[in-house]
Amino acid sequence: MMVKLTIVGRLNDGLPLSQGPIYANDDDVTTIFKQHAEFLLHEISTAALPPSATTIFHHHHCFNYMVRNGICFITLCDASYPTKLAFHYLQDLQKEFDKVDRESVEHVTEPYSFVEFDKVICNIIRQYIDTRTQANLLKLNANHKQQLNVHTEQMSMVFERRRKSDLLERMMRAHKSTSPVWGSNTLPVIAVKWIPITIVFVVAFVLLGSSLAV
Repeated sequence: MMVKLTIVGRLNDGLPLSQGPIYANDDDVTTIFKQHAEFLLHEISTAALPPSATTIFHHHHCFNYMVRNGICFITLCDASYPTKLAFHYLQDLQKEFDKVDRESVEHVTEPYSFVEFDKVICNIIRQYIDTRTQANLLKLNANHKQQLNVHTEQMSMVFERRRKSDLLERMMRAHKSTSPVWGSNTLPVIAVKWIPITIVFVVAFVLLGSSLAV
């Protein structure tokens, strides 16, 4: 049981700022874990996922995240890793990140630019790898009866909502591209030109019909 991945990102645009070590035996799995974490950061930044503390289950793992002061902290753990301990870990990261210069956080444009904070993550993560240390047991047992207010999701549902949202967006773009007249600036010009002609034809048709009836 351990913390397997950590990403710290900016909330307003979903830019990943820093990352911790990734514990996986397979490079392909490592890449997928990181892609999933970056995907979640994007979803949180666009309000597709709530900013409140959340656990997202994915097979035998779970992503835990929290948002503080415009920064999102995400970690991947084994599903059996204590949720309470995972959020203690995220809170420790947040306390350390609060010491980072806010102006540099706001102006950085390159992903994973906060290399110095990568080292901080490594130092903190060592404290949480073993859940049986005295310090971690104290954290788990403190306020034992108090329930964590954590929202839960399934990764499959997050993927499905994104798929439906992307499909709807593509359909709307396709509709606009196949109906250029209705969304164009030429519609008022067409209306001005053809409405009087249409009215003349309608009046002539009515008069002709009336004369024939007589």
